[in-house]
Amino acid sequence: MDEVEWTRRRPKPEDLRVGLISWAGSYLTYEAYKNTVTATAKGLGRRQTWEILVSNEHDTQAMVRLRSLQGLYLLCEADGSLCYGRPRTSHHGCFLLRFHRNGKWTLQCIISGRYLESDGEEVFCNSQVLSAYHMWTPRPALHVHVILYSPLNHCYARADPAMGRVWVDAPVPCLEECGFLLHFQDGCYHLETSTHSFLSHLDRLVSQPSTQTAFHMQVRPGGLVALSDGEGGMLYPQGTRLLLGLGSSPHRGEEWFILRRCPTWVSLRSRARKFLSIIYDVELCAASEHLTQMCLFQFECDKESPTLQLRSPNGCYLAQRRHRRVMADGHPLESDTFFRMHWNCGRIILQSPNGRFLGIAANGLLMANATIPGPNEEFGIRLANRPFIALRGRYGYVGTSPEHDLMQCNMDQPDCIHLLPCRQGIYHFQAQGGSFWSITSFGTFRPWGKFALNFCIELQGSNLLTVLAPNGFYMRSDRSGTLLADSEDITKECIWEF
Repeated sequence: MDEVEWTRRRPKPEDLRVGLISWAGSYLTYEAYKNTVTATAKGLGRRQTWEILVSNEHDTQAMVRLRSLQGLYLLCEADGSLCYGRPRTSHHGCFLLRFHRNGKWTLQCIISGRYLESDGEEVFCNSQVLSAYHMWTPRPALHVHVILYSPLNHCYARADPAMGRVWVDAPVPCLEECGFLLHFQDGCYHLETSTHSFLSHLDRLVSQPSTQTAFHMQVRPGGLVALSDGEGGMLYPQGTRLLLGLGSSPHRGEEWFILRRCPTWVSLRSRARKFLSIIYDVELCAASEHLTQMCLFQFECDKESPTLQLRSPNGCYLAQRRHRRVMADGHPLESDTFFRMHWNCGRIILQSPNGRFLGIAANGLLMANATIPGPNEEFGIRLANRPFIALRGRYGYVGTSPEHDLMQCNMDQPDCIHLLPCRQGIYHFQAQGGSFWSITSFGTFRPWGKFALNFCIELQGSNLLTVLAPNGFYMRSDRSGTLLADSEDITKECIWEF
């Protein structure tokens, strides 16, 4: 598929969000209750996340405003102090953002000409003379499970475990090999594949992270990134097979990638345990006993709405057509491509725009016939490109900590939760060491259980899900940092980004 089909030209808000790290290693933070801005936090959370609003951008600089997740702006006053609120004039809160060759950013107040700086704790704009204290390291705030798209080659990066290489040759990012975990450590990034190997400076995959797998990142607002070894080598596709490797002479912007969240691809299975697949380019039929690429659908859902769109590998969307047939020939803005979703114990029910429910007809075709859903209208759904998930909630990622024996939900980096499918919608959660998740009588979790337990996953958005734990309660994040399963209803703390 070409760039118009598979990559958004306009970035979403999450693509514009970053954390800004000072020279002292602390993050620019808004303190809502004090109406001030500091740089004391050591991790990237909601109060350390800023949306970069660009009004004018050139090669090496841009005119920007910084907006917090609460919707208020970073403002520089005449005396050099910083506050947090709404702009009073057209230039109030505007900064000249400069991109430096070492990947750092500087932010210069448009009104006073002074640079944003930190002394390790406080933040202010005092000096008009540039120094190392004015340098900020941008860290993309999107979820760590990402895909890399080359706009020049119109393809996605794909790990090849058998060859131990990474190629930039996937036209559609539906394979699990297109997903990478982007680990941030000591100012550098490590790219981990879906099989838990790491891309090295030698253009090969290795089993452990090291200085040879650490890359420096240049970031542009909107999700454009370039990776380097810090010694002049840039990471870009090379040769006729587009091997992703270090080189010193990229042409026409070959080194730039669009960084996006890993999309969610699913397979759907009928009551007769047949996979729903595309035949004859656009027809949908539940006839396949084996999972192929034509059985995969991209799950696109707005968290504010219960409606769902399913995108096929041919780039088109499932849509209800004449005679209640459902075809894979829709376009994203068509009303007939939006289906209301309902969940029943891990199985999904889809309701068409005319109110009827999707089911499998006697000839195997997908139709919108039933006015009341029954077993024939329930589909088993399984994550197709996610052998594991990394969960992020309101207070951070789910993971383990040396200071606690219980699973935590406020970590800066996630632990991978390996998914062992049990039955449709039901999974066993396996920790990285091979043991299983266990649950205590208090609804807390430990990652070293001996027996597999059943967890029910229900998708709530394009990259959002809820988890029904073995004790019958929803898993949620807690302010204390401890992961809990004690919620009878789905609240904001029960929604997990993956």
